[in-house]
This record gives sequence, structure tokens and C-alpha cells, in this order.
Amino acid sequence: MNGSLAANQALLAELAQGLPDKPACEIAVCVPAPYLAQVQALKLSQAALSAIELGAQDVSAHAAGAYTGEVSAAMLHELACRYVIVGHSERRQYHFETDALVADKAKAALAAGITPIVCVGETLAEREAGRTEEVVKRQLAAVIHANGHCISEIVVAYEPVWAIGTGKTASPDEAQAVHAVLRAQLKAASDQSARVKILYGGSMNAANAATLLAQPDIDGGLIGGASLKAADFLKIIAAAQV
Repeated sequence: MNGSLAANQALLAELAQGLPDKPACEIAVCVPAPYLAQVQALKLSQAALSAIELGAQDVSAHAAGAYTGEVSAAMLHELACRYVIVGHSERRQYHFETDALVADKAKAALAAGITPIVCVGETLAEREAGRTEEVVKRQLAAVIHANGHCISEIVVAYEPVWAIGTGKTASPDEAQAVHAVLRAQLKAASDQSARVKILYGGSMNAANAATLLAQPDIDGGLIGGASLKAADFLKIIAAAQV
């Protein structure tokens, strides 16, 4: 929950200035719902921003109706959203979103032609109890079960809850181990699983991006605080292009 009209414009202007002409990686910004129209307009007005896809931070599992305050996938589609984050740990923690609800949100996004970025991850207590694999597999299994043949159309983001906004980061080996588990689970579910990108989302920043992205099953990053600083975000983008 960051940003303002002025801050958004400044951030995107700096990104436009620093991006290579043809980035060798996929880039998206997932912004708060009130600013989607602003960012869409900025993208349309600046050719340099055409390489950046637009994404939202959440979506309703419902298509329409008496769900005041919710934002539907159809609404996001009208604003040219390519991606939407579902099941972020903060949504699970503060809004009590269940695995089943996250799966339904992913389903709603896919039905509208939007790629859901499905977040999975364990808390510190779960990691210390040796339950990391159990937790992330359970969370992803719900999405696989609900979306079946469409599962190759999602993006997965592993975000260890203990490493979000804390400055702590899973070591490259720790992150790779969980990504390998998720890769195997996807492979067992779909013969098209090779299409699924798995992102790391636990405090990836300009300093650690290169070593994390060098791991065989880490395809990219779900960037938090570092994405609010154009210089840092551009360094991460550069590391992803190597």
C-alpha cells in the first residue's frame, strides 16, 4: 500500500529513462487499484514504458454483485491488466484468505484472460518446525486442483513470510530448494509445466538479485520495497537480463 499520483509519475519516469530499449526479461508493475488508470495512461503516453506490463495487487473471486469494495477480474481486464497478485502473505495473514479462496481468485483471473501471480510461503514458525515443504505444497495444490488444465497459465511466487520486509532473505540454496519442490509439483500436475515461471519474493534487492536469479529454478523476482526505488529496481532488472 504505497504510492501517490506524484510518486507514481516520478517512479515511472525514472524507469522509462533507465530501461534498455528492448529488455531481455519480462517486467511488470503491480500497483494499488486506485492508480491502475493513472499507470495505464502513463504507459500509453510514453513509448519507453511499453515494455512494462500492468498488474494489480488483488482481485475478487466474484464476477460482480453485492461485494462492496471488491474489484473484479473484468474491471482489471478493462484497465489492461496483464497480471494480478493472488494469495500474498499479507492477504492471507490480515484478511484471513484461505487456500480455497486464493484458488478461486486465480480461477477468476484466468477466466478474464489475466495471469495470476500465485503466492505461496511459510511463516518462521512453520519453517522452524520443518513444515516448509508441507505448507507450500498445500497452498499450491489448492490452486492446481481448482484450475486443472489451466495451471500452466499461472505464475508462482515463493515468498517466505519471515523474509518479507524484514531485511532477511532465504539463502540462494534455501530458496532454490523450495523452488525445486514447487517445480516438481507443477511437473506432476501438467505436461506444460515448463511454461510456468517461479519467482522468488522474499526481500529480493539490488544486492542479492544476481545470486538468487542464478539458481536453476528461480525464474525471476516478486519485488517489494526495492521496486519503489527506480535505481534499485533497474539494477534488479539488469541482473535478470544476464
